[in-house]
Amino acid sequence: HISIDFLKANANKPFNISPAAFSRIADNRKYLDNILKKGDTYYGINTGFGSLCNVRVGDDELSQLQENLVCSHACGMGEEVPEEIVRLMLLLKVHGLSQGYSGVRTEIVQRLADFYNLRIHPIIYELGSLGASGDLAPLAHMCLPIFGKGKVRYNGQVREAADVLKEVGLEPMPLAAKEGLALLNGTQFMSSHGTWALMQSKRLSAWADVIGALSADAFMAKDEPFKHPIHRVRPHKGQIDTAQRILQLLQGSAIQAVKEEQ
Repeated sequence: HISIDFLKANANKPFNISPAAFSRIADNRKYLDNILKKGDTYYGINTGFGSLCNVRVGDDELSQLQENLVCSHACGMGEEVPEEIVRLMLLLKVHGLSQGYSGVRTEIVQRLADFYNLRIHPIIYELGSLGASGDLAPLAHMCLPIFGKGKVRYNGQVREAADVLKEVGLEPMPLAAKEGLALLNGTQFMSSHGTWALMQSKRLSAWADVIGALSADAFMAKDEPFKHPIHRVRPHKGQIDTAQRILQLLQGSAIQAVKEEQ
């Protein structure tokens, strides 16, 4: 599991996928490949989607099926999603796929990690998310560059994904069976916005504590109301934490040291 604090602390640091995660991903992909070898029919793996669920797709067309799925859902519109949200989306998607339950190849997960580490940020649009089956449109835009389609923002410029891949020495990677489905099904668009909002709220909360401590000094207020025994009676964790932070901020204050008759 990863926390909001972990994401905030590591937002601009490169990362590596652990050997244990690679092993989980590879084991599940092997299981999926064995299913395909048996020749059985499985929805989303070797069939069409939705009303085409009973239409069998030939083994030689499974890669094209998955790429068509991604391209057909890359229909977002509106403003471009900020890069900091895109980075969270990439990180959360890698984390989700690294659990090993999606049946993708290790190369696909590594490619998303490469985008993150090389700061190749797919162009994603704010409008178009469904949220029921997953953030289909935003995740489709995020995954187009894997196989050399779509646009990315790289070094501050919006460019064709294929050109940037060539520049950094990466080959476009065709999708294999089920991979498009696995890439599109997820809530990383919603989760990233929620994570970003929580990060900002924590930042604002910290500044509110600073303002509160400054105000206490400005109005010659004493620090007794922020001491632990009072807040322990409630008890609300956030209130206790805030009171503790304000006490820490007031430590060493000359104003607090002034004796006051009440």
